[in-house]
Amino acid sequence: MSKQGVNRIESLRRRWIAYQLSADVVLALGIGLLTGGLGFYLMALPVIWGLIIFAVALTVLVFTHKPWNVHNSDIAGYLSKEYPDLQESTDLLLQPAVHMNTLQLLARSQAKVALDGLKVSHAYFAKRFKFAVLLLLGAVVLVWVVGKVIPHHHTGVFWSGDKESAKVIGPSEKVLPQIDGVELIVNPPAYTGKGKRTQDRFNLTAEEGAVVHWSIKTNIVIKKAYLIFNDKERIALRNMGEGTEWSASRMIDKPGFYQVSIDGKLSDLYQMQVVKDGPPVIHVKVPKQYTYIDAGEVQQVNISAALNDDYGIANALIIATVAKGRGEGVKFKEYKLNFNTTFGDRKAQYDVQKLIRLPALNMEPGDELYFYVQAQDTHQQQSRTDVFTVAIQDTAELLSMDGVLSGANLKPEFFRSERQIIIDAETLLKEKDTISVEKFNARSNDLGVDQKLLRLRYGKFLGEEDETVEGPKGADNLASPEDFSNASKILKEYTDDHDKADDAQFFEPAVKAQLKATLTEMWKAELQLRLYKPQAALPFAYKALRLLKDLQQKSRSFVAKTSYNSPPLKPEKRLSGELDKIIQPANRQDIKAPADNQLVLKNAVGVLEILKLKPLLATNDTRTLQLANQRLSEIASMQPGAYLPALGAMRRILSLQKISLQDVNTVERAIQKTLSAVKITPKAAESSTDMGLSKSYYKNLKQVNN
Repeated sequence: MSKQGVNRIESLRRRWIAYQLSADVVLALGIGLLTGGLGFYLMALPVIWGLIIFAVALTVLVFTHKPWNVHNSDIAGYLSKEYPDLQESTDLLLQPAVHMNTLQLLARSQAKVALDGLKVSHAYFAKRFKFAVLLLLGAVVLVWVVGKVIPHHHTGVFWSGDKESAKVIGPSEKVLPQIDGVELIVNPPAYTGKGKRTQDRFNLTAEEGAVVHWSIKTNIVIKKAYLIFNDKERIALRNMGEGTEWSASRMIDKPGFYQVSIDGKLSDLYQMQVVKDGPPVIHVKVPKQYTYIDAGEVQQVNISAALNDDYGIANALIIATVAKGRGEGVKFKEYKLNFNTTFGDRKAQYDVQKLIRLPALNMEPGDELYFYVQAQDTHQQQSRTDVFTVAIQDTAELLSMDGVLSGANLKPEFFRSERQIIIDAETLLKEKDTISVEKFNARSNDLGVDQKLLRLRYGKFLGEEDETVEGPKGADNLASPEDFSNASKILKEYTDDHDKADDAQFFEPAVKAQLKATLTEMWKAELQLRLYKPQAALPFAYKALRLLKDLQQKSRSFVAKTSYNSPPLKPEKRLSGELDKIIQPANRQDIKAPADNQLVLKNAVGVLEILKLKPLLATNDTRTLQLANQRLSEIASMQPGAYLPALGAMRRILSLQKISLQDVNTVERAIQKTLSAVKITPKAAESSTDMGLSKSYYKNLKQVNN
């Protein structure tokens, strides 16, 4: 081997590996920056997630490309392909000269000379690296744009959580100059299962029912300090040491805002967000809303449900009611059934199941089971599902002849035929042990043929094609010269012309769909009978019969008998002729227009528009804005996150300081958000202001022209 040529190829190989590793690092850095930055600004995720994604992406990219698997022979092949001066002999430099012939040695020496004077470009090696740099620059620009457009308020930069001593890093708050520091200790309710947490900010987010403890330190000795909640409630801070340490506690059960008052000086408005605990959410997967158990099916029902809650499920059970009997003799019995799951750990999500065997509840054919699932969370909140129904088919009633002999029955012989198939199948099963296998199979096949014939009779009502074998056609009916170019006759002769099931208009769509379902069950019953399995065919036959009887009941119509019951007559009043008591009925009612709760805010909008042109407040305008400030304060106490900045801007306007156009726009946008659209009511057409002068003018002008 040529040592100098091998060293040059090895140097190019190291250059290739360096470029590939650099491209993977830059590409992973772009992916980590993009995902971490968007997660930080859009979903308030800590920055550490971006570093984790960078490490994972770098590992995946490096082990996917595996740049160390590139060998000297690959570099030699690339050089031979890209540089003609090497005469495709670069790979000879990597082989020992002992095994070469004279021609190979000559080509090897020429390749060595050409390689020594060759300048290899970096463009091919840096192709992936350039693409990775462009992706990184695009990620930087996108994250910068998102950071400028979307405001971000995060509770943590590198880490977030409910640690006891966690310090919250986020946007700075405006505090009074007398305050040296603050510590808020939030104690969530016991039902949440969370521990207490601390923060060094006034804006707080707490669970409903949490107890918050304020500890405020001042840099000077003060006399009095208060916490003012929603401009209504005032709590005095207790002096904990020589006038520089003050504390107070309060339970947070609704959102709002508060201020800190120190010796009469008020701070900015701080918001209180409350995280409410919703009731449990129950989703029943199986069974369906109404379940029908036909004859021959297993009399059991499997209940599967998913339970979800914010802070955990404490208990869940099934409330079941069994209805037995009919009419006035119906009886009900209630059962409380537990799931096969323990709720001691109080997790937030459970997948529960329960198998109910209906005979264990003393249910018989014709009985119905009504049940619903009820769940309770750790906050003693309950929720329940809709009622589900499970009914067992009463075969005795299904096989009865009630209603078949009535005048409202449609085609009773069809119903009797399906009923007869079921009776014959059950008789065959009873005689199975007394007859031979061949006879049993023959009778089962005969029942399948009867089921097929019945299915075909019903199929005619849906326009289905009859399953008859078409005989051979006679002589050509198109030989007559009169039929030349007769398209309709040609199509009729050489095409399969029959009805379509979708075009059958004998029944309404609902009836047609039920008839199709009946035919499907008959198909299944026929299949089992042809397979010599009458026991397996009974459920399908029973379901087909039930659908037919239900269709029979739907075809009936009932018109209730009506009559007129006149009021009793008074004999002493008859034929007296007294009409003074008969008067015209009159109903008078004073309807007052409802008070407009938004009138104050509407008037404030007009004042704000004037302030945009002339930033001076008149006395009447000040009163209007004060009333709007009270209304805005009520709205901000319910939704502090949306209206608290506008309330602060309104108070700066009322303080008669320098009125800022930005504050005016902030308040106006918040008020416009609260105002609802005006309902347009009918009204009479307004007459023109000319009092009919234009009409008189045209009338006189017409007379003059005539």
